[in-house]
Amino acid sequence: MARFTKSRRRAALLIVFLLLGTATLLLAMGRPPICTCDTVKLWEGAVNSAGNSQHLADWYSFSHIIHGFLFYALTWLLLRQWLRVESRLAVAVLIEAAWEILENSPIIIDRYRTATIALGYTGDSVLNSLSDIGMMMLGFAFAARMPVRLTVALAIAMELFTLLMIRDNLTLNVLMLSWPVEAVRHWQSAL
Repeated sequence: MARFTKSRRRAALLIVFLLLGTATLLLAMGRPPICTCDTVKLWEGAVNSAGNSQHLADWYSFSHIIHGFLFYALTWLLLRQWLRVESRLAVAVLIEAAWEILENSPIIIDRYRTATIALGYTGDSVLNSLSDIGMMMLGFAFAARMPVRLTVALAIAMELFTLLMIRDNLTLNVLMLSWPVEAVRHWQSAL
C-alpha cells in the first residue's frame, strides 16, 4: 500500500511539474495568460470568434476528452506491464503538453489558418492550453474506470455532436491538418 501511495505521489508531482513547465514555456513563447479580452469564461461557444481557444472550455474541449480516451488505450496497450495507471497518466500529460506547445507554435498556427476553416486562429491562451490538458486528464480517468464500450460510445457521441453543432470534430481536425480536403473545408465554412 505504501508503495502504491509513493507511486501516486511521484506521478502527481511529475504532472504538476509538467503543467508548470508547459505554462512557463507557453508564456515564454508569447502566449497570453488569459484571453486578451481580459475576462475568463467557463464556456466560449462561438467558434469563429476571438474568444475561441482562450477560455476554460469550448467546442474543442470534447476533442481533448477524446485524447484522454485514446491515450488511456494507447498506454494500456503499450505500457501496462511496466507502469501503473497513475504513471501512464503522467505519460499522457507529457504527450498532451507537447501537443499544446506544438499547437501554439507558428508553424501549426499557420497550418490551421491555411488548411482549415480557422482563418483567424491565433493560438490558445495559457489558461485554455492548461484546461485542454485537464480535459484530456478527465477523459483518461473516465476511460480508466468505465467499460470500453461506454468509452467508445461516448467518443462517437461527442464526435457526432460536435460535427452536428460546429461542423468540426477531432477526426476532421486531424484530417484537415494532415491532408486538407477542399470539399470538407467548403462544407465546414457553410455554417
